[in-house]
Amino acid sequence: MAQLTVLEKLQILSDAAKYDASCASSNTMKRDSRDGKGLGSTTGAGICHSYAPDGRCISLLKILLTNFCSFDCVFCINRSSSNVRRARFSVEEVVALTLNFYRRNYIEGLFLSSGIIRSADYTMAELIRVAETLRRQHGFLGYIHLKLIPGASRDLIERAGLFADRVSINVELPSEAALARFAPEKQASEIKSAMGGLKLKIEAAREERGKSEKAPAFSPAGQSTQMIIGADGASDSAVLKRSAWLYGSFGLKRVYYSAFSPIPDASRQLPLQPPPLMREHRLYQADWLTRFYGFETEEILGRNEMLDLDIDPKLAWALRERGRFPVDVNRADRETLLRVPGLGTRSVDRILTTRRFRRLRLEDVGRLTRSLTTIRHFILAEGWRPGSGLDAQNLRARLMPRPRQLTLFP
Repeated sequence: MAQLTVLEKLQILSDAAKYDASCASSNTMKRDSRDGKGLGSTTGAGICHSYAPDGRCISLLKILLTNFCSFDCVFCINRSSSNVRRARFSVEEVVALTLNFYRRNYIEGLFLSSGIIRSADYTMAELIRVAETLRRQHGFLGYIHLKLIPGASRDLIERAGLFADRVSINVELPSEAALARFAPEKQASEIKSAMGGLKLKIEAAREERGKSEKAPAFSPAGQSTQMIIGADGASDSAVLKRSAWLYGSFGLKRVYYSAFSPIPDASRQLPLQPPPLMREHRLYQADWLTRFYGFETEEILGRNEMLDLDIDPKLAWALRERGRFPVDVNRADRETLLRVPGLGTRSVDRILTTRRFRRLRLEDVGRLTRSLTTIRHFILAEGWRPGSGLDAQNLRARLMPRPRQLTLFP
């Protein structure tokens, strides 16, 4: 078999990495090479933050070290029994690619994962060697996200945090039963143990850095995980409850949701069709409500097991709780305003600041927010009261997104 070029490897191993959504580069520590002490930056000019329409970060060099894998996870295109073209980077090739891409301002950093070869410890050690070489030999100050290998030793997992801005290990599926069914080589107990150990190390390092800036950083952007949605029969309720438990138990920065994509030569255990991408989007919206808007999972879902795909979960909740509205924007507290459909955290903060100086009219609220289309039906303002004739059913019909007709001409 002819030896692959680096470009051919890049094509194979970047495509193989596209199924992992957990690669945002937010909340890391600031580093900048303009002081002459290294290469790259995590802030300022030269960093390009680009996101796909579905929220995936695309500004990192996102690759696998290899798509060879000894595991046979049913849902994974790189599983050992899959008939896909295989490739493997050397550590030196990944280092060179990262530096060259960064110097050309194509990327802000590296997201590196891998199939499992030889053993979990061997694979994890190779991933760490990439990060350590970038940091120590080349003074690389850009962002690095390392995917942890299930079953790797605690020493290696903790070493990864010394060189990476963020680390992550995927829980893969919403339940441990589903994990055992679809990925029998992966042990839920090992994943939880790794997450728990990381939480303690991250908290300890943060405390030490609070005492001294010279203390070594440890995964300063925290840890994250990913769940595949739609591969098993888990409901949105089960997914969100699992996420709430993960956030509470391990202090995760993010739980990422990845809609299942059918793969070639798939097992009969998997669905033939992918779930609607809107389901993934609604889960992200619901996740945001629990993290930043004070909602509980049970509130968002009501008596339903699945989120409404037609309208966002905050609006769906408000329509079920129509009796709580309208809310007076001149008197309501921050927590109440955050529950008004159409009001985000920034808009609420602007309202709270502005109303200290004058009573707000509807047009004032319009200037402080993106749009009044939805908000106007749920608020009181100086000289404004919404019409009383719109019950929840009629209001839902009015606020439903209209299907757009595509034109034949640009």
